[in-house]
Amino acid sequence: MKIGIAGSGGIGYASAAWLAHGGHEVRIWSPRNDSAAALRDAPLQCEGVLQAQVTVRVAPTAAALVDGADVLIVAVPVNGHKAVMDALLPHLASGQTVIVSSVASLSALYLFEQARARGVDITVAGMGTTALTARRSGPAQVKVMTRRTELGVSTLPLSRADAAMETVRSLFGDVFVPEANCLASTLVNINPVAHGPLALFNWTRIERAENWPQYHYMTPTVARVIEQLDAERKALAAAFGLQVRSIEAHFAKSFGTTSATLADIAAELHAKRGGPPGPTDTGTRFLAEDVPFGLVFNLALGACAGVAMPATRSIVEMACLVTGRDYAAENDLVAPLRIDGATPQALLARVNAR
Repeated sequence: MKIGIAGSGGIGYASAAWLAHGGHEVRIWSPRNDSAAALRDAPLQCEGVLQAQVTVRVAPTAAALVDGADVLIVAVPVNGHKAVMDALLPHLASGQTVIVSSVASLSALYLFEQARARGVDITVAGMGTTALTARRSGPAQVKVMTRRTELGVSTLPLSRADAAMETVRSLFGDVFVPEANCLASTLVNINPVAHGPLALFNWTRIERAENWPQYHYMTPTVARVIEQLDAERKALAAAFGLQVRSIEAHFAKSFGTTSATLADIAAELHAKRGGPPGPTDTGTRFLAEDVPFGLVFNLALGACAGVAMPATRSIVEMACLVTGRDYAAENDLVAPLRIDGATPQALLARVNAR
């Protein structure tokens, strides 16, 4: 297939390498800068779980990326989803499939409804997280650390779920399971409930750019706060008739942990892996992305469904206090999605569109 990838960070490069190695024709576009420029003159070199050297074309514009593509992949941080989608929308054509990797703040629903409003009939597949984990190691180099062994995917419209599943499996392998809808894909992500408290309670380490292993500093106290946020996330999902697995079950599924409590899981992971290192930049995505597009969005959903979320609200307020930023104002999807004032029934009707 002809694949267009919006995003030239680690996930964009990893996806490009994986798909080009699989025989697909891949183009990549850098939305904010020309960070994929090296690929114009050099092959993309991949190490890690995929050892390959592949040719990837560079698209100069969003229009060039979309033109003739069978599948498009949005592979940018969640705080860039709306801007990238707005750039792609004028050029999308009916029949194309767009994979959102990974969906947050119902960004898949935003893209789908905006395309429909333009009379464009696309299929949107939303992944709960990325199919691959990776880091760019150079201008034309990427290291792929893992490929997920199981990953949920939701589809808009629901009537094309089977076709979307066939597409993602043909691209990344038979590791995908269907999610109920894109709201489930949004709520299944445990990163916001874990990253917010972890960053805030280790903030001086981040400010001092210390080398701190994340799981070692997910102490029993920090774990207890994370568990409270996770309980509110699960209650929120239940209010919409959805069931999402706990953060403990997530770690067991992702990393094969056997401990029962989150604090013990963190100790187990530290003993096994020793890392990964925690962030050392005060602009870390642990707050800049996960608070506005995870926790703030959850609060908006909570208000919609009448679910009290005091622990989540406390972490959001603390994050704003510590950083001096208004994270509620930084979410650019709540307003256009008309979450405020919506009813659970109305929102479910939209995410279950056929």
